[in-house]
Amino acid sequence: MTNGASLKLYFIIDKEYDIQTILSLKKAGLKQYENMTRGFLESRYKTEIAAMKLKQDDYQESWDEIGDRFSDYVEKITGYGWFYPRYECVLSIAIRGASNWGHGPRILRIYNEDSYLMRRITAHEIILSHYFEIYRRHYSNERLTDGQVWALAEIAAFALTSLTEDVKGFWQNTEYYTNHNYPQIVELQNKLKKVFIESVQNKDFDYYIKIGIEMVRAYPDISPMG
Repeated sequence: MTNGASLKLYFIIDKEYDIQTILSLKKAGLKQYENMTRGFLESRYKTEIAAMKLKQDDYQESWDEIGDRFSDYVEKITGYGWFYPRYECVLSIAIRGASNWGHGPRILRIYNEDSYLMRRITAHEIILSHYFEIYRRHYSNERLTDGQVWALAEIAAFALTSLTEDVKGFWQNTEYYTNHNYPQIVELQNKLKKVFIESVQNKDFDYYIKIGIEMVRAYPDISPMG
């Protein structure tokens, strides 16, 4: 196992980071953000900040119930420790879930979900970021595009949040679902399901990574945009 820090996740409010991320997604062409402006988002913060602060405590309490076990679980399955001593989840006014693709220990999550139900997608975004870190630190010589790494990271996050016995103690929905917002990864996701299960049985997550890298080469233009 690669040594690393334990995962300690803290839910925070960072209005400027949230707004800038939303506007960057709008600029990238994501339709759900096309009508959002800084003025509109600033106005929403003024009316919803009190509710966000209450939810911040609810989210933290719920996550802390599984945080240490989840940290150990991901280390056990992947063989890689966490790369930072502190991770932050920025509560978002509009983004359901987002990772910064391994550029530092931050993710975003919509603030107004049920505190128990928010766990799986929060974990998904953390794992997505963690996979990017693993790739950049250990597999960057494979020269995949960011889109290809994103696809593999998304699929790994779906697998790690659903296909083992451990996750049944973390959240209720453990379906390896494919009816998500990224139909472009479904074919590869289905192909990698068996590979992931084999990697868990053999305690060899690097096998899963390597097979995924070879498979994703058949999708040179894959990206979150389609």
